Amino acid sequence: MTENTPLWEILVPRCANSGLEYEVGYHRQWDDRVREIARGVTILHTAKGQWRDPSDGAIFVEEMIPVRVYCTEPQIDEIMELTLKHYDQRAVMAYLVSERVKILYGEN
Repeated sequence: MTENTPLWEILVPRCANSGLEYEVGYHRQWDDRVREIARGVTILHTAKGQWRDPSDGAIFVEEMIPVRVYCTEPQIDEIMELTLKHYDQRAVMAYLVSERVKILYGEN
């Protein structure tokens, strides 16, 4: 069955701006809050990211955790706000992975 809810991906920082790695429990707090908002999440392996801050040209190199989120656009906006504040980030990126998602439920 094809669902109307899209699939998004958001990049979550592995470490704080100071360079210290976030405790697993801190990430789990974010996970819990996102699960309250979204219909589902899939946490992927870390990836190395680089980006330039448009305000001052500073280049940031950091490990990111890609997280796929099954939710509406207003919900991903809420998750982006949450992520910005929870991780004290200058910017947060999310992008649409798919507008069409198929889910097949078994008879359990």
